Order: sequence, then structure tokens, then C-alpha cells
Amino acid sequence: MSRPQIGRTIRRLRAERSLTQQALAARLGISASYLNLIEHDQRTVTASLLFKLTEALGVELAALSGQAERQLETTLREVVSDPALALEAVPEEELRALAGTAPNAARAVLALYRAWRVAREDAAGISLPSGRRVILPNDEARDFFHERANHFPALEAVAERIGAEIGTRPSEMNHAVAERLRGRHGVQVTVGPLPGAMRRYDPEARRLSLAEALPRESRGFQMAFQLMLLEAREAVDALLSPAPSTPDAAALIRVGLLNYAAAALLMPYAPFMHAASELRHDVDLLAARFGVSFEQACQRLTTLQRDGARGVPFFFLSVDPAGNIGKRFSATSFPFARFGGSCPRWVVHTAFQTPGALRVEVAELPDGAAFLCFARTVTDPALRWGEPRPTHVIAMGCDVGRAADVVYADGLDLNAARVGIGLSCRLCDRADCRSRAFPPLEHRLVVNPEETGVTPYRFERAGRG
Repeated sequence: MSRPQIGRTIRRLRAERSLTQQALAARLGISASYLNLIEHDQRTVTASLLFKLTEALGVELAALSGQAERQLETTLREVVSDPALALEAVPEEELRALAGTAPNAARAVLALYRAWRVAREDAAGISLPSGRRVILPNDEARDFFHERANHFPALEAVAERIGAEIGTRPSEMNHAVAERLRGRHGVQVTVGPLPGAMRRYDPEARRLSLAEALPRESRGFQMAFQLMLLEAREAVDALLSPAPSTPDAAALIRVGLLNYAAAALLMPYAPFMHAASELRHDVDLLAARFGVSFEQACQRLTTLQRDGARGVPFFFLSVDPAGNIGKRFSATSFPFARFGGSCPRWVVHTAFQTPGALRVEVAELPDGAAFLCFARTVTDPALRWGEPRPTHVIAMGCDVGRAADVVYADGLDLNAARVGIGLSCRLCDRADCRSRAFPPLEHRLVVNPEETGVTPYRFERAGRG
């Protein structure tokens, strides 16, 4: 737990609850002066005091980790480093202070920046008749899942109820879901040619058509999705209140929640978590046991955050060859770059060099935080001859402190094998990186026509001679 963050986090949570230092200190059984030192990061917090803080402030332990503040600070750093804004350098301590003590103001800055980006990137200008659109629908959907740590107990409950009623083994789940669709809802499932689609539901004919190009595990997932569309509607509607800012964002979030519910049905929480621990998170074995795809098993691992029964906190990323992020979920403190490309040295990108092979990397950020990462390419089926098969990389990662729980760490020297990465080139100050695409914005370029270096850019910290 990061000392520079926990004090500000405690101070913010105390202020949000209108508690004085004296009142909180009394609940904790410490002096107000000692609490003041903690809030200003001049004293460490013991494990026993951490648990007292969770009770006194009415929060989960994860809320005290400073993860939200770190992610907010990272995103603010990206914003102020955007060269299009031409801002003077903002000191790190000011960004930390804004993220830690005034998070609502920080989020307002981000909302304004998003609105400016949308307006700038729309060549024809942007029309906002409602005055509400300050974020793109896919960004709003991504924030929705991130802010809830990608865990939805209400959907888990629905899936567990349906699973108990079906009462079958994972190997027979596809057939059982098809029978429930037919018997309870009168929905007939057919598999065959389906031009222009992978799945299509006709509510009048009560027919679910699946493309014959879909592999077996994808057919099973689509049937589970359809079942949740029919049986988890109320639970999903409740999670969409208050309503997202636009119908487009609401539609994307709804589909994401239905996907979540479908995954919870095919990979029930307790059995899946037990299997993940038993198999030490060998994703291929997990996928085979539950009859799902590699990607589906990876995504499910990120959702195992139930109170009292938490799995290893993972992040999940889906990236195409152009570096576009299709999906992103995280239960870790990994600080994703939000408004630009990520580090080319990261296994997320290098996995494209070895299609189909799982690659492992211990990635170390500039602040010393390290994560065990693994990634593999996944190729979707072509719908017809001559069509390029869509390929993307599925990447997962967890804090290196949990590496012993993951089979992919076996045989690795977790210290010697570390690869230094940055959030993005413009925010990274590693001077020895040969993969750098841009110089860091807050440092001064050093250009010497008399010498060609081994790195694309040389630079020195601003203010140094």
C-alpha cells in the first residue's frame, strides 16, 4: 500500500463523512495528533489499524488502497501532458494533491477534457442538443465497469439461481441452456448459415439463429446470453439506474452486463474460483473444464471479487494489431493509459510476434511497481474465403506479489526477468529505451548532430544545464 496515497485517501473519506479528526481518532482509539500525522503520510498504518479504519469509515479494505486516486492521478498526468493543450508543466505533487484531496474537481477536469477531445476530433464539429454528452459511449461503458471493479453481486445471484435450477455439469451446460430456452421460453435454437451476423434472435418466431462458423464454446456463450436477455432483464435494469448519459452508452452497458451474467452462468462463482486456485490459473485448463474459450475464462477471472471470497486481482485487456483497446477490466492497481498508446515493450504488444503462443513478462513501471503479465493472440473465424481473420491479443496481469498463485510464474526469476515499461512514451522518462516513439513531454530534448545514439531521442530533465 502506497504511503503517498493512503493518507490522502483517509482524509478524503473522513471529510466525505463529515467527521472531524477528533471524532475519527476516538473511533480508532488513537490520538487526533497521531491521525493527523497519518493523514499527512508521516506515519505508516498498521494492519490492525487498517481494519479499524474500514469499520470506522464503512468501506472495504480495497477503498483504502489508494487505487482510485492513483488511476485518477495517472489520467490527469496524461491530460496535462497532451501537447495540443500547450500547458506549462504541472508538478507531480500538485497532480497528487488534486487527485487525493479534490477528486470531484479532478473528475470535472477530465470531463471537460473528454468533451474537448470529442469536439476537436469531430471534423464537422459536434452537436449536443441535450447538453449532456461529455464522454463517448464506449468510454462511459468502460468507466461503468471499472468503477464497480467489474463485479455485480445481483447478476451473480441470478446466474446461481438459474444454474441451481438447471442442475447440470459444465460439460453438459450447452445442451441444458438450449433445453431451458426451448422448454421455458419456447425459443428454438438453430445453427446454420447466417450472412452478416454471428447471432440473430427473432422474437416473433421465437428463434435463435447461430452462425455455423462459431466454435462450440461461442455457441454456448451466445445461448447463455440469450437466456440472460430473457431472465436477467430486471436485474440489469436495476443496475442501469440512474440512467447513463446517452442511449448509446446505456445499450453498450446493457450488453456488457448481459455478457457478465452469461459468463456467471457458464462459470459459476464458487466452482470456478475453486478450479482457478486448484489449477493455479492455468487458463487453458480452466477453459477446457468449463467448456468456454480462452478469452471467456480470462474475463471471468477478473470478476472474482466477492466480499469474503476474493480471487487473485487481475487486469484484462483486449488489443488489436493497431493498438486499439477493445475491452479493459481491472481489479488491480495497474495504471492504464487512457488517452493514448501504451508501451511497445509491454507483452500486450509483443505477443503479436508469436501468434498462438502464450508469452509471459514481469513488467516493471517507472515507480518500481511490478506485475506478472501473460498474453496470447486469439483469432476469430473468417465468415468467408478471402476474408482476413480478425486477430487480437488477450492479456492478463496481477501484482507480482501474487505470482506464486499463477502457474505462468513457474521457473521465472521475478527480479532478474523484469522488463521496464512505461504508461506511454510521452509519460515515460526511461532514457535507455530503444522502442520509444516520442520524447517525454516534461523533459528537454538533447539533439547532437555530431553523434547518433542507440535510442531515438536523448533528453534531460527540464531545468538542468
